[in-house]
Amino acid sequence: MGHYEHHNQAVEGLLNVFSKANHELSVVQHKLEREFQQTYPDNANPMKLVSRIKKIQEDVTILKEQCLELLAAKQDLIDKAQTSLVSNRNVLQNMQAFTGIPFTSDSDDSSFTNFNQVINEWTTQFRSIAGNERHDSDSENINQLLFSAIVQNN
Repeated sequence: MGHYEHHNQAVEGLLNVFSKANHELSVVQHKLEREFQQTYPDNANPMKLVSRIKKIQEDVTILKEQCLELLAAKQDLIDKAQTSLVSNRNVLQNMQAFTGIPFTSDSDDSSFTNFNQVINEWTTQFRSIAGNERHDSDSENINQLLFSAIVQNN
């Protein structure tokens, strides 16, 4: 029985040490908070700055995820616009050829030229964002680059 009591006293002593240390740390924390409040104006309080930095880090992570979603949505819109507009233009040219109406060539169609320029600028911009400067054929899959960028960031 004596060994058991000795063990209990040792555990109790250890718990007392931890409890006292915890209390002392709390006292130090409150003293630091009061000292910082007196020493620094609100916008320069080191404890508040640390808290703000943590919040900003969380916000940056959320913003990064939202930017990737926006990037994916933008690429999806570009893909759909390109598919739809190019397809409709080809149908129109075929109808014009069938009825004998002269149609505008690619080089003479300023709207089509501007559209292709916007697509090419986006592709170039996205390659630089994704860190891929390769210039393969026009059929290079920008969506694959986008997917890779999203996967790497998650």
